[in-house]
Amino acid sequence: MSLKFTADHEWINADDTAAAVVGITVHAQDALGDVVFVDLPAVGTTFAQGDVAGVVESVKAAADVYAPLSGEVTEVNEALRDDPSLANTDPLGAGWFFKMKLSDASQLDALMDTTAYDALTQG
Repeated sequence: MSLKFTADHEWINADDTAAAVVGITVHAQDALGDVVFVDLPAVGTTFAQGDVAGVVESVKAAADVYAPLSGEVTEVNEALRDDPSLANTDPLGAGWFFKMKLSDASQLDALMDTTAYDALTQG
């Protein structure tokens, strides 16, 4: 599994660069509290790495969701749109936000692995 993390608390599973899956981390959903709304990008939208790709709103705050890598959105999680609490109950699984086709898979090299991300969030 090629699970990587950003300093902005997004994760990306890029085993298949044609369908990399993106979501928010357990740390992010813990900090946000109960998620009540997600604004997902439109399929076909192209993002550069670091662009705002969506918004997640909770009972505490709203936060931008950033594109962890450059690419094009190929699918969004309609189940998450219908039930935003999936971002809390299963952030690394059923609570994924969108899938994207990567335009530069080498950008993965600059993202954190689980050990580095854990050090960031616990440090």
